[in-house]
Amino acid sequence: MKVHIIMGSKSDEEVANKAARILEEFDISYEVTVASAHRTPDYLKKIVENSDADLFIGIAGLSAALPGSIASHTIKPVIGVPVSGKVNLDAILSIVQMPPGIPVGAVGLDRGDNAALLAVEILSLSNDNLKEKLVEYRENMCKKIVGGK
Repeated sequence: MKVHIIMGSKSDEEVANKAARILEEFDISYEVTVASAHRTPDYLKKIVENSDADLFIGIAGLSAALPGSIASHTIKPVIGVPVSGKVNLDAILSIVQMPPGIPVGAVGLDRGDNAALLAVEILSLSNDNLKEKLVEYRENMCKKIVGGK
């Protein structure tokens, strides 16, 4: 199992780190790459087509076209993470308003952690060990809230 995290720019690293921490917690290998949908389209296409990942997480702000561009080059699942900034609504809408036939899953602003958890859920469909870890993660989350820890 492998996840490929692609950031639109180096400034998205903090959001990517949230995803990486979750993937590490679940022992899922990942790769992080910087590529722009608009400034490096050929490079992005090459990265996606040559990736051995099971799914992609695309992290981008402003027009946030990156997740959709990733999805246009693969039939593997793509999860989009809009990055907050000056025009939050543009980033959100660019990810959730994809045209028919090229879906992108979307999580909230800066929620690299939720993108990674969604990736874990998708990957756990075919991996019972991962499914057990996910159940344990949820139970621990509940204990922290209910138990006051």
